[in-house]
Amino acid sequence: MKKWAKRLKRMILDQVSKIKEAVRRKKLAYVRVFDRDNINTFEVLKDLAKFCRAHESTFQRDARAHAVLEGRREVWLRISEFLNLTEEEIVSLHKVKDMKTQER
Repeated sequence: MKKWAKRLKRMILDQVSKIKEAVRRKKLAYVRVFDRDNINTFEVLKDLAKFCRAHESTFQRDARAHAVLEGRREVWLRISEFLNLTEEEIVSLHKVKDMKTQER
C-alpha cells in the first residue's frame, strides 16, 4: 500500500474513532440525564412524549404549525435514539441520514 493510501486510511480511522467517542459521551450524558432510577424521569418523558406528539400525527393544514410540531417530534426522536439504541446503532443511523442528505 502506498504512503498516501496508508495516511488516508489512518485519517479515516481516526475520524471514525472520534465520531464513536463523541457518540459514546453523548449517549452517556442522555442516560445520566434521563436516569431510569430517578422517580422524576418517567414523568418528564411522559410529558415530553405528549408535548412532542411522540405517539400521534403531527399533520396540520397550516404549514407553519405542521413545521413546529415536526420540530418537536424530532426532539423526541433524538432523545429516544440516545436512550434506546446502542452506540453502534446511533452511528449507523446517522450515516444513513448523512447519505440521504447528500443525495438531495
